[in-house]
Amino acid sequence: MPTYFENMSFDEVFLKFKERFIRFSRAYVSDRQVAEDIVTDAFIAYWENRARLSDNTNIPAYILTVIRNKCLTYLRDAKLHEDILADLVKVEEWKLQMQIASLEACNPFEIFTMETYECVRKAFCELPEKTRKVFWLSRYESKTHKEIASELEISIKTVEFHITKATKMLKDKLKDYFPILLLFI
Repeated sequence: MPTYFENMSFDEVFLKFKERFIRFSRAYVSDRQVAEDIVTDAFIAYWENRARLSDNTNIPAYILTVIRNKCLTYLRDAKLHEDILADLVKVEEWKLQMQIASLEACNPFEIFTMETYECVRKAFCELPEKTRKVFWLSRYESKTHKEIASELEISIKTVEFHITKATKMLKDKLKDYFPILLLFI
């Protein structure tokens, strides 16, 4: 004995149940547009499979089952997306904690170890006497080129030459320590 729903046409089911199905779907997915898309997809799925269904198929129940399954898929995908985002947040939080711990453990005074200090001292001592004196007055006593030239009775060009020479020689000898030295020279 056929039921009322078995005799309904697709158009009748669509007009009669569309809004109810959207409300049902929206109760789970919250977003009206997503709910409408799910309902539309469910009607299309019914339409595409109607030839394979038995003649006494309850069309609204069939479509509602498709809607239910699509809502489940949507929610599972949303949960997976949220889980992935949560994992990414955890990774970023861990990375941030490691950076904080690393910076807190960093002691700038320990970076410039005795070994580094000794390398700098040795390289400085290997500079020619006049070059070393000019460089010392410029960098460590903060004298101007004019003051150095006057004190050592040499020209300003000679002062510039010795500073350039010292800088180049120190750079070459200390190239492995250069990033650290930038902090201190």
